[in-house]
Amino acid sequence: MTESVLEYMQRLGQAARQASRVLARASTAQKNQALLAMANALDASRVELLAANQLDLTAGRDNGLTEAMLDRLALTPERIDEMITGLRQVANLADPVGEIRDMHYVPSGIQVGKMRVPLGVVGIIYESRPNVTIEAASLCLKSGNATILRGGSEAIHSNQALAKCIVAGLEAAGLPNTSVQVVNTTDREAVGALISMPEFVDVIVPRGGKGLIERISRDAKVPVIKHLDGVCHLYIDQAANAQMAIRVADNAKTQRYSPCNAMETLLVHSNRIEDVLKPLAKILQAKNVELRGCMRTQAALGNFVKLASEEDWYAEYNAPVLAIKILDSMEQAIEHINQYGSHHTDGIITENYTDARQFLTAVDSSSVIVNASTRFADGFEYGLGAEIGISTDKLHARGPVGLLGLTSEKYIVFGDGHIRG
Repeated sequence: MTESVLEYMQRLGQAARQASRVLARASTAQKNQALLAMANALDASRVELLAANQLDLTAGRDNGLTEAMLDRLALTPERIDEMITGLRQVANLADPVGEIRDMHYVPSGIQVGKMRVPLGVVGIIYESRPNVTIEAASLCLKSGNATILRGGSEAIHSNQALAKCIVAGLEAAGLPNTSVQVVNTTDREAVGALISMPEFVDVIVPRGGKGLIERISRDAKVPVIKHLDGVCHLYIDQAANAQMAIRVADNAKTQRYSPCNAMETLLVHSNRIEDVLKPLAKILQAKNVELRGCMRTQAALGNFVKLASEEDWYAEYNAPVLAIKILDSMEQAIEHINQYGSHHTDGIITENYTDARQFLTAVDSSSVIVNASTRFADGFEYGLGAEIGISTDKLHARGPVGLLGLTSEKYIVFGDGHIRG
């Protein structure tokens, strides 16, 4: 009798739950051994990995994937090198599991504290990039979590080849080979099953386009760590240093256009039109960035600025397009950000300490930045070593999610025969 997709996913879930109990007790040395063995397996399997990836690229071209999608899908010798380096870097990160903090005596005489523990089983759903398979596997393993990885159908051959390297690493360290499982079916029903198994899966992390994340957020019966949009703002305060403001705003928009932490809307105090906005606009024009502004922006810069629509204030362009609004106060900027932003990353350029503190307090985003580019909102840049993604949720994890975000805490109590009176 043929196994259905639901039965297959439930089998993966049961195996992951059992493996998670072993991983929760695994030593740091054992987890690191597995990560380093995975790196060695990748290095030894370069020919097989590139051949598998070529199958996906050929199918992708036949199916009409864009050049940008094909680029994200491609494995090159350099990208294999990066995956190997990433595994070794995660092996060098501090292990958060088992860390005990805040031990203290309470009046009854018992000691109470908190211990950091894995979440259990993490389901990760992602598109295109095969390197996510290794990133996700390494972070979940180091944080003591079993994981089920469901990559995009366009990368099925690449991901299955990577899965063999992962299993080789797990077995070399004496860990269950079901600690990391890569779903081997492209049937979309597998996603529906994965997000509907709270008895086996503790949290879902989607990485992909807005449509994918919206669907998972709507249908999941398991908690989701996610962000939908990266509508990031930079506000040029009336107390900003002009040269700093121009340099940082240029970087926030043009260093790379596609990441979720690139600036999409520039807010400028009306006192800074001449010395900041106008020279900045010339730089952006020279880089072929399309400017869409409010009526005041259009009047200040000229008709080469397109008049922004209401939709532009909500837009995540991921492209050389920038919305600009001129405002008369920081309070107006904060109100705009909290209304139109996506609670991802927003920044202020100012030399005024009071304004900086007020902005930090009032802006409701997962990262709020003073006098630096929004492009710093990244797990590696924050010193986390690596990240599984960025969360704009308010519960559990917020901002870049590294190893700590893949763990939780439980209370621990020490007594010596204490009883409650």
